[in-house]
Amino acid sequence: MFLSRQQRFPRARASVRASRQFVGDTLAEWGVSERRDDVRLCASELAANAVLHGVPQGREFCVRMMWGSGELRVEVRDSGPGPPVPRRPAPEAVSGRGLWLLAELADDFGVRDEGVGKSAWFTFEPARS
Repeated sequence: MFLSRQQRFPRARASVRASRQFVGDTLAEWGVSERRDDVRLCASELAANAVLHGVPQGREFCVRMMWGSGELRVEVRDSGPGPPVPRRPAPEAVSGRGLWLLAELADDFGVRDEGVGKSAWFTFEPARS
């Protein structure tokens, strides 16, 4: 069985919370509870990057979730230029750890050029309840 769901969000800080809720609600509907908090955190990080760095003014970003063959894939697509660049922030820095955290938590992570914009994605292989 293959399941897919997506939702668009405006370029607004509140969209980070809304996209995390969308991901959590979808996981619950699909019966995926293992690693749920990690998936929600990774989705939040990509949504925050889209809002802060990727989405041009007046545009939206899209969160797409796919579940099939035991793999959960979450993509965040925006129309902004350039791929996200992982950084190693100083210990006292209050930001800049999102992509590092995502790479540590997810089973796989990457960025795909979409011609106009890009999709940052990650995968998990959780068990269904």
